[in-house]
This record gives sequence, structure tokens and C-alpha cells, in this order.
Amino acid sequence: MGVLNVTPDSFSDGGLFLDPDAAVARARQLAGEGADLIDIGGESTRPGAEPVAEPEELDRVIPVIERLAETLEVPISIDTSKSTVARAALAAGASFVNDVTALAGDPGMAEVVAESGAQVCLMHMKGEPRTMQEDPRYDDVVSEVRAFLEQRLTFAVARGIPEQRIWLDPGIGFGKTLEHNLELIRRLGELVAIGRPVVVGASRKRFIGALTGRAEGERLAGSLAAAVIALERGASMLRVHDVAATRDALLVAGATLESERPGPLRPSLRGGK
Repeated sequence: MGVLNVTPDSFSDGGLFLDPDAAVARARQLAGEGADLIDIGGESTRPGAEPVAEPEELDRVIPVIERLAETLEVPISIDTSKSTVARAALAAGASFVNDVTALAGDPGMAEVVAESGAQVCLMHMKGEPRTMQEDPRYDDVVSEVRAFLEQRLTFAVARGIPEQRIWLDPGIGFGKTLEHNLELIRRLGELVAIGRPVVVGASRKRFIGALTGRAEGERLAGSLAAAVIALERGASMLRVHDVAATRDALLVAGATLESERPGPLRPSLRGGK
């Protein structure tokens, strides 16, 4: 999953692709590097981020999605927690909804996803972006994240979203300390055991900087290490900024591991009823 933030303030690429022409060019680059899905977001969810008004978020993402849907063969994901933005993005050509609130942020989101036939990713986040890193605590982070994801999976199915269209994300860096993030990756198999494909987004995140001392743009090696371990523990998709390098790392790691363990779930990324 190639990251494309059409925002001025995202933690790693904020401001780089706010211009629609730049965003379209970046999406094509990510696709050319081997991305299986382009994840387009118009509202930053970095720690401390402020909410974005719905009209502004729509203005940022819809023109980009419309242009890409006409020419890009790679499926498009909309990274939003607003049902109106998701509905407009799906109408414009997206087929996947990446909701960091796991359908809890907007009561209309589940209906939009159910009616559209889109794929959806349900992510765990403790609190909200503005407050999530203010001393997050868990008794057992993996057990608590698993219980949350199971509950949201049950909720989504009850609202008419077929289970086979649902992905799960433990929310690395979303209301977690360094130790929490490492424990989630270490015990990822416990989340894979839920039975739905698991997405891991560790690319360039703060915990990698804490371990390596590297700035955001210098965390490729650490990001690749996290991606390979996540693959080995059963992740089905990696949400990354550096698609080409991650793809190469996963190809080598996957070929090495192929005979040693069952492969991760890899359902189709295409939407449709």
C-alpha cells in the first residue's frame, strides 16, 4: 500500500503532494514501483494533528482520485473517517476505505461501505490524533488491540459489510509507546489469528527514529526491518512510503520464508458487490 498524503502537515510527506499535479505524478510513481494499492489521504493523522473540515478534505482528494481513476490500473484507497468523503471518493473511483477510527468516527461510514461494495480497513487507535500519544497505557497491548479489532469486525459485519471485504490494522504508532509498537509486531500472529488479513503501517514512524536516532527521511533501513518482520509474522499488506525498496525486501524475504510457513491472506483489492 503506497502512501500518498495530499496534506500540508502529514508527518513525513506533508506539503510535498498538496498540488494535484504533484499528487497524480507521485501516485503513478508509486504504481510504477510496484504498489498494489494507492492510499490517498486529505487529513493528517499524525500525533497532535488538528481536524480538517469536510469541504477542504474533499477539495484535496477528489480531483486527484478522479484523474487517477481514469488512467491508473492500481486500485485506489481513500484514507478518511468521514462518510461523505468516503462516498464521494468511491463515486470518483476509489474501491477501498482506510478508516483509522474503525467505523466509529462517523455513524454513516458503515452504511457507505456496505452499500458500495468497497473493501475496508479497520484500525485501532487509542484516543484521537490530537491526544493519542499522551501517555497511552495498556495492561496487555496485544490482547486489548485484538479485543477491539474483533469487536469492530463484529460491528462491521452486523452493519452489512461482508467479512471477506474487511482488513484489520493494529495501528502502529496510534496511541502506542515504543514498547507497545514492538510488542504488536512481535506478537502479530495473535492478530492474524482473528482470521482477517492484517495491514501494518510502520513506515518511517517515530518508534523507528527512537530506536535508530534517525530523522523521518532517514528511516528506510529501520522501516524495511519492521516490514520484513511483519511479513514473517503474517501481515498481508504493508503501508509504506518507500514502495520500491520495500517491495524488493519483501520479495526476498517472502521467497526465503515461503517453504517455512503458510502465506498470509491476500484477498483481492478490487471492490465490487
